[in-house]
Amino acid sequence: MTGLLIGAVFGAVFVIVNAQSPLPAVAVTVLRVAAVLAAAGVLAMWFTTARRERSARTDGSALAGPAPEGPRPGMFGRGYLVVVAAEVILLFGGLRVLAMWERPVETNVAWVALVVGVHFVALAPIWKDRSIAVPGVLLTLLGAAGLVLASTPAAGWVPLVSGVLSGVVLLAGGLTFGLRTVTAPAGVRPPKAGRAEATRAEAGHPGARHPGARHPKAGRAEVSGRSGVA
Repeated sequence: MTGLLIGAVFGAVFVIVNAQSPLPAVAVTVLRVAAVLAAAGVLAMWFTTARRERSARTDGSALAGPAPEGPRPGMFGRGYLVVVAAEVILLFGGLRVLAMWERPVETNVAWVALVVGVHFVALAPIWKDRSIAVPGVLLTLLGAAGLVLASTPAAGWVPLVSGVLSGVVLLAGGLTFGLRTVTAPAGVRPPKAGRAEATRAEAGHPGARHPGARHPKAGRAEVSGRSGVA
């Protein structure tokens, strides 16, 4: 769920920054508001799953169904740091190269989408979370499409293709997979050991004994012992 939250934040930034002309002003406002609400929804689901996980740990009893998944140990370890470092180098280094080549300014957002998409794809095996690989691939494709589009007379639409659509992909992925996590059945709590023992005793289960009952073999041994003494 943490990966989805990070993706949703990236998505909201993509939409807010790149929702601009040639889109109508009304469309720009709607897109920006929708992006903020979608990111807030993913954040709310993150808090919900974190609270469920904390409650399950506090209860101290395992559930029959899948438990809420929290951050795994080592999630932000060396592998994560290597990917993020490579992302930063490629991101700012690539923007510098594009400026040296005097590429249209719209190319920048396409390059950012491409690098961020590759970054999510690289994190998927490290986090063992395939849910971020799919939007990562889509972002990579949208970034590549924007790089091609930037060399055409339609370069003004690159922010929409590589920016707004990339943000929509990330937000939609965060909402979809987050909703699946939140609505996943938590299972039925198994009966406690004491209650199970009492139930077996009431049903006449052969393996159950009342706490005050004496074992049959112990009773026979005691009788035999008394007989020997007599």
